[in-house]
Amino acid sequence: MFKALVCAAALSLTAPALAQTREAGDHAHQHADFASTRMHVRVDGEAGPGVRDIILIPGLSSSPKVWQGTVDHLGSGWRVHRIHIQGFAGAPVEGNAEGPVAAPVAEEIARYIAEQGLEKPAVVGHSMGGTIGMMLAARHPDAVGRLMVVDMVPFMGAMFAQPGTNPTAESVAPMADMIHGQMLNSPEDAYRAQAAATVAAMVRDEAAEPMILADTAASDRTVSSNAYRELIVTDLRPELANITVPTEVVYVAFDFPGMTPEMTDGIYSMSFATLPGVELTRIDEAAHFVFLDQPEAFNRELDVFLAE
Repeated sequence: MFKALVCAAALSLTAPALAQTREAGDHAHQHADFASTRMHVRVDGEAGPGVRDIILIPGLSSSPKVWQGTVDHLGSGWRVHRIHIQGFAGAPVEGNAEGPVAAPVAEEIARYIAEQGLEKPAVVGHSMGGTIGMMLAARHPDAVGRLMVVDMVPFMGAMFAQPGTNPTAESVAPMADMIHGQMLNSPEDAYRAQAAATVAAMVRDEAAEPMILADTAASDRTVSSNAYRELIVTDLRPELANITVPTEVVYVAFDFPGMTPEMTDGIYSMSFATLPGVELTRIDEAAHFVFLDQPEAFNRELDVFLAE
């Protein structure tokens, strides 16, 4: 997961009613009637008897398109709200031009839930979307019905700490600043070369690689860089106890030399130790985009999670 997020950072190459369609290249579809400079929302399906709401949050530099297979699987019993963060995957930068991204978007999703009158929707967040989901559930516990975090831990900055130390947001800030500067100042051609070499680390499904590469290539470099820095210095471990809804974390084994799947299990168990009742599920033979690499296994977990 951590290696994949580093790769995702390198891929940032460049700058209930439905509202009107926006168009930006292939970025064209209907959106929820919700005014925000931080995000917009694609809605699939309509409200009706027995129809439940679910919010899908993609990761760093990703678009709502990554969730299409999940939407198709969920079918007609769900009204799906797919978040698209401004500045990512062709969306205009707008309010995300500077500063943090994840935390403000979490607040906007809480406002969206309230203004749209959603009744405790399920929330599924991948990568950075998982961080946003944890923020939402911890800071607005009455807004969410249940939470699934996909391949993300509550404190990514621990990966950047010296071995044997007890890392904090403050202690990893210098490293975050250095990485942030490198991301902003590296020549664009270096980013493009890195993209071709690293996209395979995020997804094993070769058919999905062009979509992921296109999303990240169309993302604003400043927005993605600022968001990545924010992820490094965000420590949600002290807030996990505020999450009171059923929560499942789906993850893949770390792809580091010397790491075993069991070691990954231990890291996730320790990372979420302060979240009572959390369910931890590892899916093998997958990279960071686990729902693209192993859709059947992921969908089985999602079905059980939503049915509980």
